[in-house]
Amino acid sequence: MQTRLDTLRRIADNGGQFVFLTGAGISAESGIPTFRGPEGYWTVGSEVYHPQELATWAMFSTNPQLVWPWYLWRQSVCRKAHPNRAHMDLVTLEQHLGERFTLVTQNVDGLHHRSGNSLTRTLEIHGNINFFRCSNGCSPRKPMPELPNIGMNSGFQKEWGEALECSVCRSWMRPHVLWFDECYDEELYRFESAIAATHQADALIVVGTTGTTSLPAHMLQIAQMSGTPVFDINPNDNPFARVALNGSGAWLNQSATAGMAEVVAAIGC
Repeated sequence: MQTRLDTLRRIADNGGQFVFLTGAGISAESGIPTFRGPEGYWTVGSEVYHPQELATWAMFSTNPQLVWPWYLWRQSVCRKAHPNRAHMDLVTLEQHLGERFTLVTQNVDGLHHRSGNSLTRTLEIHGNINFFRCSNGCSPRKPMPELPNIGMNSGFQKEWGEALECSVCRSWMRPHVLWFDECYDEELYRFESAIAATHQADALIVVGTTGTTSLPAHMLQIAQMSGTPVFDINPNDNPFARVALNGSGAWLNQSATAGMAEVVAAIGC
């Protein structure tokens, strides 16, 4: 019986196209808390705000001085983190596969770029917390400055004001991330590129995501409809794992680093 590793090796040997989809699970091993975990909440006085409340255009447009400290703190956590072995394995795979490699990531921490994956083949479908852009849309994204006095549950500091103001129109800058009440698009979040890559894929390899947002779920649907083998590396049961178990294979109860090491070996890097 052909194993999941044999299938991966055959696809690689036949010149197949690979799409990798990563989520919070790959960065958890770098110490970045998951978005909806206990550290995702924000407390101001006696008020506790959920990520689904804070990460919205509606909240930002009415109270940017509440939203910005939360994002600045999250950004500081991401900046202190370092890519782990699974991130580095994806760099090795890109170097080995070249144009046959596409990385689609839900993570906004920027660790894939910091580890060495290219801008052209890495589709950050939820944005990147290390960048910001004008909330009025008058200027493109640019690197976010490092600001002082960033602490968990800290309030807005007056000295941040000028740094978070658009130099062109004087509107608020906003984090370059996709909010819950916003839609995917190609210009900012590479939506069409991710869909096209999935249609062309000969293998979809999923690392550390449950696919609860709409684009990853759509990618799974495309793979199912086209008969594309799905491989899932995840410590917990999820829709990708159920599809993978019925077809190609799932690395359930395995960390991202352990599963990716097997993928690299199978593809022959």
